[in-house]
Amino acid sequence: MKRIACIGEAMIELSMFGEKAQLGVAGDTLNTAIYLHRTAPGLSVEYITCLGVDPFSDRISDFITDHGVGNENIQRIAAGSPGLYAISTSQEGERSFTYWRNASAARQLFADGNFSLLETYDAVYLSGISVAILPHAVRLSLLAWLNRSPIRLIFDSNYRQQLWDSLKHAQEVTSALWARADIALPSIDDEMHLFAETEDQVASRFVAMAKSGALKRGVRGPLSLGVEVCASYQPAPKVVDTTAAGDSFNGGYLGTLLSGKSQAQALKTGHDLAAQVVQYRGAIIPK
Repeated sequence: MKRIACIGEAMIELSMFGEKAQLGVAGDTLNTAIYLHRTAPGLSVEYITCLGVDPFSDRISDFITDHGVGNENIQRIAAGSPGLYAISTSQEGERSFTYWRNASAARQLFADGNFSLLETYDAVYLSGISVAILPHAVRLSLLAWLNRSPIRLIFDSNYRQQLWDSLKHAQEVTSALWARADIALPSIDDEMHLFAETEDQVASRFVAMAKSGALKRGVRGPLSLGVEVCASYQPAPKVVDTTAAGDSFNGGYLGTLLSGKSQAQALKTGHDLAAQVVQYRGAIIPK
């Protein structure tokens, strides 16, 4: 696998520190794209989204290229603009978000129903946010295209209830994407919330799917999917900000796995990278 497209929404990020704010750029699939590139610089990682033609859109585009991720297939929409979100972090490192994204240009991704651009890639990486922001008809068209295409699908449900038009659609689309996914990267909390299951039920469901991938379980470390791995994982020595913990795990895991290394190595790389990321504020830590 040489060319990977990460698809979703890149946003302007405001990190709040008391009365001060720091301006940045982030988004779940963009975070993963950056950490994937850092872990496996030999792979071609490109980001696909829609932006406006305003200075903040330019800032996002420049940020993407500055981090080694391709931006050649980002569509610019004159009437569009990027979404904005602010992060507030508790003393324990847990974060809360405030969003301004209803007019985000990324909501117009694949509005024409044409997915031929994706045929140039070996794999696509999607999250639940990538599809939640789309109109339901576009979600269904994307699913139909994926089911006809041989392209490899990497998926993380990353469930955000407020982005979906209904619980029914969220469950149906997410289930269909899990059925299609070649590499599954669910988080235990998201799956419990979305499907009203216990931890054991979530784990049993994914083990029964026999998918390649990992079930993320926070400080306890990942549960290997598809290949049995017995390992213990060290928690982060301190937690400053849990933003992008799951995204960075995905990037480290995928970069290692897609570079030809073992499942055990990929799981450890992903966990260790996430444990490093939570010791910094913001989604993207210094190289």
